[in-house]
Amino acid sequence: MELEMHPHQWERRAPDWPAAIVSGLVAGAVLMVMDLIWSSIMSSGDTWRSSHLISAIVLGPSALQDNAFNMGVVAVALVTHYALGVVFALCLAFIVAGFHYESSVPMIETIGAMFGIGVYVISMHGWSHVFPWITELRGWATLIGHMVFGMTAALTYWKLAQRGRVAG
Repeated sequence: MELEMHPHQWERRAPDWPAAIVSGLVAGAVLMVMDLIWSSIMSSGDTWRSSHLISAIVLGPSALQDNAFNMGVVAVALVTHYALGVVFALCLAFIVAGFHYESSVPMIETIGAMFGIGVYVISMHGWSHVFPWITELRGWATLIGHMVFGMTAALTYWKLAQRGRVAG
């Protein structure tokens, strides 16, 4: 197998924005399912804790009062989770398009994994100064989840943007 060498210099080029939005929604869904599975296996009855932690970004610390299922808390967590997933995927698409990282699947997956690590560091360490309860989510499972998010977003974007170029 021969890897193609491309200079990855910045070139102002618009990403496929609709593909980026869809990739954020898809990657967000994958991360959410992973989190639900992980929390139901590993936690002691705190399956909805992540929903409370995420919704507290919008609702404030009052959302952290208990871990019971609450439709309002879950709805706010879903909207927040997907909105952040789309924003992060838009940023990833901007990087991929600008640096021409769509040259191969290994390249796009590597960029996605690195992006996921970056999102983890920013979210779990940077934003924890504003939302201190987020530190509760730090750990290997969350790091791996963010890497999978980045890889899923990158691969989905790559596939959808590729279709757009062929059709257009």
